[in-house]
Amino acid sequence: MAEPRPGLALRFQRRFLAARPLRSLPWPELEQSLRTAPDSALLADILHKLESTAAEPLDELYEALADVLKEEEESTHCYKNYLLPSGDCVSLCESTALISGGTTGLLTWEAALHLAQWALQNPGLFRGRTVLELGSGIGFTGIAICRSCQPRTFIFSDCHPRVLRQLGENLQLNGLTPEGVTCSIQTESQGQELEGQNCHTPKVIVAELDWGSVTEKQLLALRADIVIAADVVYDPEIILALIGMLQKLSTSRADRKAPEVFIASTIRNPDTYQLFQAELDKAGIRWQVIPAHSSCHFLYDEQPDVTILQLFI
Repeated sequence: MAEPRPGLALRFQRRFLAARPLRSLPWPELEQSLRTAPDSALLADILHKLESTAAEPLDELYEALADVLKEEEESTHCYKNYLLPSGDCVSLCESTALISGGTTGLLTWEAALHLAQWALQNPGLFRGRTVLELGSGIGFTGIAICRSCQPRTFIFSDCHPRVLRQLGENLQLNGLTPEGVTCSIQTESQGQELEGQNCHTPKVIVAELDWGSVTEKQLLALRADIVIAADVVYDPEIILALIGMLQKLSTSRADRKAPEVFIASTIRNPDTYQLFQAELDKAGIRWQVIPAHSSCHFLYDEQPDVTILQLFI
């Protein structure tokens, strides 16, 4: 009989906090438990145990958890449908596992749902404008905005090749044809062409965007009016890279004003979230909390603690 979930999660927590080698964690028991009753909630429970102690899970731990879950592609994906207030539907191919292919970006997270609902309640903010989404994942928030808010241009971006591939497929699934999945940012002349698009038929771009290496010139070429992101605040190193890129955005606008920035976060680890706010203060980036409804139209069983910050870069 497989060990009860709480006991297994607790063993991971204790050994991780004691700085034991990763190989000493109870991987065989975890694998046996998943074979007996496949359930990605078990992995969520293990990660929650680690994050609740203010410990940041290591990349190696994510990779090891992903190795346990390796199965055939067909058995780890499903199609999910999200009904928009208009009656329209967003259909997505998502991973059924919390971690797949070494990334957590192949499923829709709660903050993306909350950010989409907030956007649909404020369509005028996006209408006729160029929107850059950071860490788009498999595309729910951006697709919902393209369907309901009439942006002129929507730029989906991420850095993981497998996520970008799945994102492209989901865009096609929802009748959105990217101008081209690209491994580089558009040139400035291309960016100027985007300005002339009809806002009723958004121009859709998919870009590979590495926050650590992107240049001010590349960001200027995007000519973004609005920058949005969901569930990108979960690791100190990523936080620093994100803030560094926002600083580049603030100085790459030439004679145009800086874009408006909105970031939605699920507060799983309060210390990590407070670190994000502290680093914003240190960088001189002002912020304010945007009021949002406590419940989300797209969520049914749970309503996590999600907050949206507006940043003034």
